This record gives sequence, C-alpha cells and structure tokens, in this order.
Amino acid sequence: MQDGQPHQTLKFLVLEDHPLVRSAIIREVLAGLGAVEVLYEGASLVEALDTARTNDVDCAVLDLDLGDGTLPVDNVRALVGAGIPVLVISALADPMVVRESMSAGALAYVSKQTDATVMRDAIQSTLAGKPFMSPDIALAIISDLQAEVKLSDQERLALSLYASGLKMTTVARRMDVEVTTAQEYIKRVRAKYTKAGQTVSTKTDLYRVAKKRGLITDD
Repeated sequence: MQDGQPHQTLKFLVLEDHPLVRSAIIREVLAGLGAVEVLYEGASLVEALDTARTNDVDCAVLDLDLGDGTLPVDNVRALVGAGIPVLVISALADPMVVRESMSAGALAYVSKQTDATVMRDAIQSTLAGKPFMSPDIALAIISDLQAEVKLSDQERLALSLYASGLKMTTVARRMDVEVTTAQEYIKRVRAKYTKAGQTVSTKTDLYRVAKKRGLITDD
C-alpha cells in the first residue's frame, strides 16, 4: 500500500509462475479477506510494476522463484522500492534465503505448504506493516541458529577464498598448500554442511554460507 492508508477494497499483485498455485491463492486465500481486487496475476515483475504505477497496491504476494532467471532478492527490492508491501511464498525453507528476503524488505515469508488460514494471517500482518513467518519457516530459522557448523581455521580460509570467486589453484597458492589439499578443505566444508542438513552443492551455496559466517562482505 503506497499511501499507508487502507482501501475499502484491498488490491493485490500475485506473482507466481504456476497457474494452479495462483488460482489457489486467489480463490482460497484472498477471497477470504473480504472485498479484494487482483490487479495483476502472472509471473512478470515488469508487468506487475507497470500495473502498480497507475494503481495503489496494498500487497504483493511474490513467489520466490518466478522461473524466469531473475534473482529473488532483486524482485523483492523492486517491489519494496515501488512502495509495495511484500509477502514472499516459497517451497524453500532455507534460513539464508529467508534472511536475504527479509533483509531486502519483505515483511512476511511463508512456505507453500502453509494452509489458507495462516497465509491470511500473513497477509493481514503485511497489510499492518508487521513481520510474519509461517511456523515451519520460524522453526527452520531457530534450528539454523542452534546448529552452527564448526570449521577449522584452514577450512574457513579455504571457504572464504574459494567462495569469493577464486579458482582452486589460486586458493591453494594463497594458502601455500597443494591444490589437492585445498580441494580437500572445501570437500570437508561441504561434508559438514551436508551433515547439518544444509545443501552446499554449488559455488553459489558456498558463497551464501561464507557470507552468513561473515567471511565475505558485499563491499
């Protein structure tokens, strides 16, 4: 909602790339809120923002992955930058993804397994400008905080260098070790995170965990 004041009819953008999910959100969730108008439904952020330029929008329900290659955090920031409160829905309960979305300005984050009643509660909180997480997402955050993966000094150094974008040969040179040794450190990091239930199969995943640990900054 751009002016901070409620409208008699609540106006929504629903950004979701699966038609059946969109339909369920509109039919089973939004319809239970009373008078609502869906100004846009689809998977194009550009079209949604075009619609918002000529309409007051109370809330955007945003699928984390629109299936078009856009970055979730960028999508959240674009909507928030247009003055639109954002509720993120996702099949992912990855604590790092949740934190990134909320840091980007999303007010609520709920899983796609959330029932209609909880999702309506999330929407009401978003409309009121209050943060909200569905219970399963909140539990994932708590569990993540309680399960910090322990790394050795060498593993932390290898992670910070490799996740920052360096090639393994450069990582080894910086650490003054053999390439096979540097590879082993990264292998150990992946094994420890996997054991803790966190997926780190790609370099992007490693970047996320390194950033979370404060080993990498955006500067």
